[in-house]
Parts: sequence; structure tokens; C-alpha cells
Amino acid sequence: MTTAPDPEDLTARARIRDAAMWHFGEHGFERATIRGIAETAGVSLGLVRHHFGSKEALREACDEHLMKTIHRLHEHAASAQGGLNPVAAMGPYQRYLARALADGWAAPLFDEMVRIGERWLTEADKRRPDPPDVDAKARSAVIAAMALSVAVLSQHLSRGLGVDVTTPEGEAKLLRVLLDVYSHPLLTPEEAAAARAALDGGRAT
Repeated sequence: MTTAPDPEDLTARARIRDAAMWHFGEHGFERATIRGIAETAGVSLGLVRHHFGSKEALREACDEHLMKTIHRLHEHAASAQGGLNPVAAMGPYQRYLARALADGWAAPLFDEMVRIGERWLTEADKRRPDPPDVDAKARSAVIAAMALSVAVLSQHLSRGLGVDVTTPEGEAKLLRVLLDVYSHPLLTPEEAAAARAALDGGRAT
């Protein structure tokens, strides 16, 4: 899927940001250098420092851009235009996202995904015949972790599916799998009730 480009993406500042996301994703934050980022972006070191000041501020700008991307994807999903592949949707930012999550960066991004999911679940809970015994925020945090793990484990997932999940064919297969998983619970209501009872019994013991 595609979304309208951010006007900022046409600027030198955006070229620096995208170069930084590539370097951070490939080399990690500590090993990436301002000089290498400037060379990739085709700008001077002075221009990088003029726009961002420091490497830490540059990384914060990268996270902020991912936040904007997540919001656009959320708006796209809310408009019912179709399913979303969390790998393909991130496009050139996939490696940055995977590195950020594995190394513990991008906390604002994860927290925002949890907030978005919490709002969705709160609305969905109103239509549930059985009231949930776990709060929406906790469920949203787990769902966000599971969704983002697709980006982190994309190479392994591609091998498991037998197709590259970043290609149109792989995206279609992944979305079909996700639709099946989300539309067919692995446990019956009775099995889930028995498991909850066992958990409650264990806590009581």
C-alpha cells in the first residue's frame, strides 16, 4: 500500500533523516557516524549539525518520522481500504525499525502503537458478548509486540512462508495468514475459561 508523501520528505532535512535511518539500521546507533550519514545524504557535515545538532537528536527525528508513518497507516486502516503488512508498509524503514526494536530504541513509537490499539480495543470491547478480564492497554501492548515482531523477524518469516514478505506476493500471503489467525481463535470459549480457572487456582495456591 502507499500513502501520500509527507511534504518534509522533499527537503534536504528529510534526505539526511533517511540516510540516518539507513545507517542506524545497518550499523547500529553507536557505529553509525555523522560523516557517513552526510556522505549518503549528499550534504556537508555542517548542514547535518545545522538541522539536527547531534546524533541523538537525529535519532529522535527518525523516531518521530516513524510515528508520523504509523499515524498515516492507522488512518489508512481506519478508512477500511484493506489490510496492512507491517513489513511492506514500513518500506525503506524496515531495517531501522527492526534494529530500533531489538536494541531497545523507539520507545515512543511502541507506546504510540499501544495507545492506538487501546482505543481500537476499547471500542471493540463494547461489542463483545463476554466482558474481557484483561484491560485493553495490556492486550494492546501484547498485540503491538506481536505485530512489530514481523518486522524484526521478517527474514525468518519469509523462510517459513516460502516467499519474501516484502514482495507483493509475500504481502498477500502474509495478510491471508493474519486474516485466518485473527478470525479463528485457537481456543474455544470453554477451553479459555478452563485455562483462566487454572491460572486463578494457581494464584490462590
